[in-house]
Amino acid sequence: MVELFSIGGFNIHLFGITIAIGMIIGILVMLREGKRKGLNQEKLMDLGLYTIIAGVVGARINYILAFNPAYYLQHPREIFMIQKGGLSIQGALIVGALFAFWYMKKHQIPMWKTADVFAPGIILGQAIGRVGCDVFGIPMSRAWFWGVELGGNLLHPAQIYEAILNYVLFLVLWNKRKNIQYDGQIFMMYLIGFSMNRFIIEFFRTNPMVVGSISIAHIYSIAIIGITLLVMNWLKKKQQKTQPTVSKPTPHDGKVDWTTNLIIGAAMVVSVMFYYWIHAL
Repeated sequence: MVELFSIGGFNIHLFGITIAIGMIIGILVMLREGKRKGLNQEKLMDLGLYTIIAGVVGARINYILAFNPAYYLQHPREIFMIQKGGLSIQGALIVGALFAFWYMKKHQIPMWKTADVFAPGIILGQAIGRVGCDVFGIPMSRAWFWGVELGGNLLHPAQIYEAILNYVLFLVLWNKRKNIQYDGQIFMMYLIGFSMNRFIIEFFRTNPMVVGSISIAHIYSIAIIGITLLVMNWLKKKQQKTQPTVSKPTPHDGKVDWTTNLIIGAAMVVSVMFYYWIHAL
């Protein structure tokens, strides 16, 4: 991992910083969208913070169980040493979502409307956080100019591939959010979109394989997409029986949010430049 500095013997890594920045910006985006939809800001903040904690726990548990259980059985103390790496984003997604839905039901927070509020912030946070990741891709078959040299090998910059795809998905969700057919649609689009992104990226990464070039992360992605499609169909039918149109389009809704699009475009450029700069040092 890229170490930036130390405080009191505790090492601060680039990945930790970018994850923290991603979380902060993701929460700010979520609060802005929640305000637009008239949701309680204090409840959203509490839900966001608790869900982040649950997501980190889920990411660690999934990594341990799915990627390297034998090692952690032999070294149980290292289960808690997340500063050394070993987090699975799909584990964070699954556990975080389960916790969030439980919390919303317990505290009587509108479930699917709130899920829509969270989705753009989540994927934007993931895009920013991924820039600092040190999990590079597989060696390139040809010497493409965008490859990253490490240990004498030219590798696919899988981190930046995923970051760019996540930025694009954010723009899709952000520009769609004012014109939906049912509450929960934006969150469903996020689940499917991110799973597709991760499915693509897995062909450029090295993870435990299940069959041929299909990794365990591929299986997770397929499962999430399949379940989401079923829930999406059920949710759409259920809500349209009681409320034919959840979000009625207005002339303003059809306008492209050029300001946000330009900001995210600039963020993509800066992320790519920073990524290559930090790995050229």
